[in-house]
Amino acid sequence: MATLRLGDIAPDFEQLSTEGPIRFHEWLGDQWGVLFSHPADFTPVCTTELGTTAKLKEDFARRNTKVIALSVDPVESHHRWVSDINDTQNTEVNFPIIADADR
Repeated sequence: MATLRLGDIAPDFEQLSTEGPIRFHEWLGDQWGVLFSHPADFTPVCTTELGTTAKLKEDFARRNTKVIALSVDPVESHHRWVSDINDTQNTEVNFPIIADADR
């Protein structure tokens, strides 16, 4: 099994997201990236984590860093979840959430 370490180049992939199809390396460009995953949409802890991350947009931007999330549910569910996150966390989700329904 391959191991990724800090500073390694992550493998490229293409997947659907809340912002349309994402080709990871193209989307990331020459910026740093934070890719974080969640077990499912609408879980309470994940909802607060994504809301808090959205509120840190300017901090990530100052550090030349883009954020992208991953959850095992389909894009349609992600869109409903984003609305829930925005409402319950008083923010606007400002990064894509990748769909991984087939895991």
